[in-house]
Amino acid sequence: MLSTDELTDAQWQIADAIARQLVIEGTDVNELRKAATYLRDQQDEAGAGKKFFDYLKTLVRHGNAIGHSKRTLGYYQSLDAVCSQYLSSYQEDAPRMLYILSWAARLVLYYDKGVPTGEIAQPTVQSEREAEIQAVTQANKFEVGQELEATVTTIKGNKVTYEILGSIKLTQKEPKLASKLRLGQNINVRIENLRNGNSIKKIKTIY
Repeated sequence: MLSTDELTDAQWQIADAIARQLVIEGTDVNELRKAATYLRDQQDEAGAGKKFFDYLKTLVRHGNAIGHSKRTLGYYQSLDAVCSQYLSSYQEDAPRMLYILSWAARLVLYYDKGVPTGEIAQPTVQSEREAEIQAVTQANKFEVGQELEATVTTIKGNKVTYEILGSIKLTQKEPKLASKLRLGQNINVRIENLRNGNSIKKIKTIY
């Protein structure tokens, strides 16, 4: 079995999901490698992630003309769909996206050997940011009425973004408070509502 020591949980889940999807759809791994090569050549350029997704869509549009077999267009469509589904949150980080694609290509070869791919479940996290938030949420038992310290990170009109426990960011309308708060200000807040039992949905500042 391939080692995953160098993969974060988020990267592993996404690479694994991409590989399983491509194997189930019968996509030629060589087309995945070509796409990865294009990204490798572009990764240091400005907007490399967007160029990569534009490249995939160009392949789909012109697949019938540039494809080397009747199945090539299907390969392009599969690559475009799976990359858009799983890698869109990495568009601004081309090197990391390339890293994930490289592992996905290795896993395709592994699964192609006859290893059951099973039913594909959605990754529980789509980015490192979501993984960090998930870890903080799982490590804490939040309750309605609980008081916490928060930092004001953004103020736009009457919308204020608070950062809690260094990871959780919550934006909500504060028509009465927005003009009184300042960026970087530390304040105490109280949990007013939870989502799914333990995810903070709404808070109220305490004076």
